[in-house]
This record gives sequence, structure tokens and C-alpha cells, in this order.
Amino acid sequence: MLKIYYSLTKPGIIYGNLITVAAGFILGTTGPFHDALFLETLAGISLIIASGCVLNNIIDRDIDGLMERTKGRALVKGLVPLTHAYTLAAGLGSFGAYLLGYFTNIVTLLTGLAGLFAYVFIYSLWSKRTSVYGTLLGSISGAVPPVVGYTAATGHIDLGAIILFIILVMWQMPHSYAIAIYRLSDYQHAHIPVLPLARGMRTTKIHMFEYIIGFTAFVLALYFFGYAGKLYLFTMLPLGLLWTTLSFSGFTSTDDARFGKMMFISSIIVITLFSLVLSLDHFFFIP
Repeated sequence: MLKIYYSLTKPGIIYGNLITVAAGFILGTTGPFHDALFLETLAGISLIIASGCVLNNIIDRDIDGLMERTKGRALVKGLVPLTHAYTLAAGLGSFGAYLLGYFTNIVTLLTGLAGLFAYVFIYSLWSKRTSVYGTLLGSISGAVPPVVGYTAATGHIDLGAIILFIILVMWQMPHSYAIAIYRLSDYQHAHIPVLPLARGMRTTKIHMFEYIIGFTAFVLALYFFGYAGKLYLFTMLPLGLLWTTLSFSGFTSTDDARFGKMMFISSIIVITLFSLVLSLDHFFFIP
């Protein structure tokens, strides 16, 4: 039973976000590394993300039952009472907010709560089902975790935090479009107005290509504004160009599902390498 409740928190999403939280915290650290603060930040934002994921499971239980990849979720199958799910979400969110508020600072707490609000209310309750811009609005919450890490270390929002936020928005868009492309039938069955359904594959591929160019540009901005060094530059520049090339290949692809899955996998690799290289670069900074 514990495993079922654990699944409501979408642990894959939590762990994926923690990579960017860690990178943001390390980037914002200017002096001795505070191990305890680092762990408290990870714990607090993990619980807030988990709360949002449980609420998303509650909100989406009707359309989840229509999609192949989500029809086995616990709330769809009635394995968890709704009252238990709401209680779990409230408990996780409250404790996560307490940890961020007590151990970090007010900026970090408000940033984390803003991400939760964006995911639950702006994306899950409203735009996901009603607007082709749902993906863009949903990217707000996906871009918050590294900012939470950064502000936990710095105590404030500055240009570095803003660039981090934009980088994650730019990454989130092609990542989400890739899922929409290779899981298109699921979105058709659930009547979710993702871009490939609303505007077609070619338009989606154009948008994907443009966002990846934007991602690469803002990734390089961290170097040009002095937040990262040459290790970061010489890794991320070729990686950004490679991802751009992969995206461009979609215009001649004859198998959209295969292209979408390739872009999805590459997006995971890109954001993981970005986070790791940014962290390593901070410890071996070479201007």
C-alpha cells in the first residue's frame, strides 16, 4: 500500500527536478558549501513538488483513464480514496513549505509556492485542457526548481536566477513537445489541445527548433555574464549545437513518433549534462 501512495507523488518527476535544484544551489554558492542547507532545500522542494504531483493526479484522474500511459495510475483504478490523496497532498505541501520557510529564506519559500500554484492552478486546473498555450504556462512550474536552489544559497533573485529560469523554460518547451509528438494518440483520446493536434506537426517542429536555439543562447549567457567558466562553455556550446541539429532533422523525418521519442530522450540527456557540468564548473571555475 505504501508503494501505491508513493506512486501518487510521481517520484520520477521529483528526482528529475532535484538535479536542477542542486545545480542552482551550487551555482548560487559563493563561499563554503553548506551541506545542511543543501539537504534541507532538497527536502523542502521535494515535498512541495510531491504535493503538486498528488494534486495533479487528483485533477487529471478522468483524462488519465483515457490515455494508455496513465490509465494504470492509482486514482484512476480507485486504489486510493480521494480524501486520503487530498490529505497526503496537504501534508506534503505544508511540511515542505515549513522546511523551506524555516531553514532557507522567504524568497525561496515564495518561489517554491509560486511554482506549486503555477502547476496546480494555472496548468492542471485551467490551461492544460483549454488552451494550446498550456505547455508554455506549464513550463513556469518546471523552471522554478533551479531558482529555488539558487535563492536558497543566495537569499535573493538576481540576473543569474532569471537566466536559470529562462533556460529551464526554453528546455521545457521542446521536452514537452517531444512527449506530445510521440504520445500523440494519448492526447487525441483525452482531447488535450497540445500543439501537434492544434497546429500540426510542422508548426510544432518549428517551435521546437526555435526554443532549442533560445535554450542554447541563454545557456551561453551564463558564461558571458560571468556565472560560468570555460569548462561549462566548451561543453554546453557543442551540446547545444548538437541538440539543435537533432531538432532540425525532424523536418525531413518520415517517422514522427520515432523523432519525438529521440527528442524526448535527448532532452533528458541535455538537462542532466547541463546540471552536472554547471555544478562541476563551479568547483573548477576557469574564467
